Amino acid sequence: MPLLLLDLDNTLLDRAGAFQVWATDFLTRIGAPRAELDWLLDVDADGLTNRWDVAEAIKDRYRLRTPSIDLVEELHDGIVERTRLDPLVACALRIAADAGWVPVAVSNGATRQQEAKIRHTGLDRYLADWVISEEAGVSKPNPRIFAIAAERARMRLNGAWMVGDSPEADIGGANALGLPSVWLHRGRRWSEPRYAPTRTADGPLDALAAVFDEHSGHRWPVNGRSHQGHDRGPDRGPERHQVGRIR
Repeated sequence: MPLLLLDLDNTLLDRAGAFQVWATDFLTRIGAPRAELDWLLDVDADGLTNRWDVAEAIKDRYRLRTPSIDLVEELHDGIVERTRLDPLVACALRIAADAGWVPVAVSNGATRQQEAKIRHTGLDRYLADWVISEEAGVSKPNPRIFAIAAERARMRLNGAWMVGDSPEADIGGANALGLPSVWLHRGRRWSEPRYAPTRTADGPLDALAAVFDEHSGHRWPVNGRSHQGHDRGPDRGPERHQVGRIR
């Protein structure tokens, strides 16, 4: 029964896509040109910029009188409402659970926002549990957050895999613990010289297939086909857990 540690944003859920949809709708509503989308994406920085800072930057650029707290709420609610769980990702998680894997999401971020995404999309039905940095009091890549994930799933970290898109938070965290990992490259090239992922993948389906391939030595068909979009390493140039939260 291996533990499967999974990043949330831009791994299990397409956070970047949800933000882009919200940003496009927002620009239309305030009458700003669509060309402003690139600026909003830069300010958001893939969700890494503090929401209050994003709200203040938006207010200043578009000379809005909307209170910052209202913009922060809109950023929260708008992205949650536009986040969707890919049915094939849900299917892959179910297959993984049926094969004996124990899927646990490990996410950096605010508890309210991240839990809202998990529950709004129905992802909670496909996870054994999840750990969010704000409520855990520790963030990836600190090894402690992965230990908390294992404790909540009543599992050991020995034999676990980590899947995520962040070179530092996800792959660096796995490396610190000596865990194998799969990196979702999202069109990027690996540039960290100190460590590297075990495998790289185009997206979450290929990442889960890569884990299965490494563990079992067999191709993992999802939706009737084998996924071939994963590589070994980066391009440098006993009872099955019931799915559904344990607690």
